[in-house]
Amino acid sequence: MAEGKSGAGDARRRGPSSSEAGRVKRPPGYEPRAAAVRVVAEVLQNGRSLDEALERAFAAPGAAGIEPRDRAFARLMAVTVLRRLGELDAVLKSFLDKPLPAKQGLLWPILLCAGAQLLCLETPPHAAISLAVDQARADNGARRFDRLVNALLRRVATQGAERLAALDGVRLNTPEWLMTRWERTYGADQARAIAAACGREAALDLSVKADAPHWAGRLGGVVLATGSVRIKSHGRIEELDGYSEGAWWVQDAAAALPGRLLGNVAGLAVADLCAAPGGKTAELAAAGATVTAVDVSKARLVRLEQNLARLALSAEVIAADVTTWAPGRLFDGVLLDAPCTATGTIRRHPDIWRLKRAADVAQLADLQGRMLDNASRLVAQGGRLVYCSCSLEPEEGIDHISRFLAANPQFQREPVSASEIGGLGEAISADGDLRTLPTHLQLDDPALSGLDGFFASRLRRVA
Repeated sequence: MAEGKSGAGDARRRGPSSSEAGRVKRPPGYEPRAAAVRVVAEVLQNGRSLDEALERAFAAPGAAGIEPRDRAFARLMAVTVLRRLGELDAVLKSFLDKPLPAKQGLLWPILLCAGAQLLCLETPPHAAISLAVDQARADNGARRFDRLVNALLRRVATQGAERLAALDGVRLNTPEWLMTRWERTYGADQARAIAAACGREAALDLSVKADAPHWAGRLGGVVLATGSVRIKSHGRIEELDGYSEGAWWVQDAAAALPGRLLGNVAGLAVADLCAAPGGKTAELAAAGATVTAVDVSKARLVRLEQNLARLALSAEVIAADVTTWAPGRLFDGVLLDAPCTATGTIRRHPDIWRLKRAADVAQLADLQGRMLDNASRLVAQGGRLVYCSCSLEPEEGIDHISRFLAANPQFQREPVSASEIGGLGEAISADGDLRTLPTHLQLDDPALSGLDGFFASRLRRVA
């Protein structure tokens, strides 16, 4: 890019020193954009999860005073980059004459966040461009590219939308290894539809302790056929009606279904394995079960206990390895929500698109298999075992059940009926298992449509 190359030397000669950059008073709007850049860099360059990256970014110097509205904007910028990374990469690189050097500091995250503002978020060009230049000048590694940032983003502002429109965003934004897998499992058309659905923001789903229509009315949402309350716009979760009084908890509508497959659990002893952060534990406890919640992470169990306390629900909480846990007693029901690649939750966690690799599937499948084998040893005669995962990959779902049933004739599959899951017949496989997809539950309002991708199979110990 001629404009950028011609100015690089001048930028190196005239750029402020580190001490000078630290003394510069930041203009309005700078800090939330800097936070967004830190989040993107943490995910793409350091491999951190989005949640961890957000926590670190807002704990950084200068970020403490960011207002809630600006924090939401920073998160939106970062999430937009993670969702539309392929498109943004392609547009930005189309304005470069040659690849950028490896040592560039935060240059690319700065350009990605500015590109997201210009192409996706309708931010006024002057604000997006000038603040991106300020960010480049404040970063030791990107400082020498300040003129390139200015020139490139000006071209993005005037020509980028046309180039963006000409791209196949669904294909570019979806990692090739994952699209190939989905095409093999679901067919080309369904795979593309799944990928497109993964690129859209998910609404907020709540599981309520009682009177879903009442809470849907208070929160401006709708009651789904599955029983969850779905709201389109919210703000801080803690500021929503009913949060402080423990009337509901956040749980995707699909995630609320596996627990129901245990049937009427009132008065039954149920083990919730890999329980944290506790949505399914709360669901089972609210239904009257005596719940034992087990998870290997003590830190995550602290969060589970905090959630139960807010909801005025109780469970026995145990920190243990689910692959070997042997409590010396059996349970009427066992729910295993196995750790997985979580490819069914990309709508809510777009960092999964950028962090997971094909090798993760086999690695996690081995762990899941060992967990399932141990979970089966905890089921009493006549009791039920529900295995589930929020993955779209067969190795993390149906393949386990096929292997397990072949090796364990004392268990039989109990097919799921549509009446148990709000009439969602499209989510029942030919084998009678639950298989939700991001394309399911399409409503009149696209912003209120979709589900996380979940697999669940219900087994009963019969002998």
